Amino acid sequence: MKIVGVSACTVGIAHTYIAQEKIESAAKKLGDEVKIETQGTIGIENELTEEEVKNADIVLLAVDVKISGEERFEGKRIVKVPTEVAIKSPNKLVAKLHEVVSAKS
Repeated sequence: MKIVGVSACTVGIAHTYIAQEKIESAAKKLGDEVKIETQGTIGIENELTEEEVKNADIVLLAVDVKISGEERFEGKRIVKVPTEVAIKSPNKLVAKLHEVVSAKS
C-alpha cells in the first residue's frame, strides 16, 4: 500500500517529527511505501510531490493545526488524527489505514 501524509503539531517541533517517525516505522513494518511531509517551525520538509499524492492509496493527516496545501489531497481517501494518536498507537493507526483501503476497494 502507498501511504502519503502530513504531520504538524501546534508548536511545530517535537510531535511533528515524532509522529512522522512512528508512522513511517509502523508502515514499513507492514511492507508499505510511506512518505510523511512535516510542516513545522522551519517550514515544510520532505515535501510530497504531485506524483506521490496521485499514486497514493490513502492520505494520513496527523495534525493538530491547519496545514498548508490540504487542497492537493482533494478526491483522495483521507484519515485525519491528532499527532498524539500517531505517536501513541502507530501500529493500530496503520492497521486502520489498511482497513479503510480494503473497505473501499
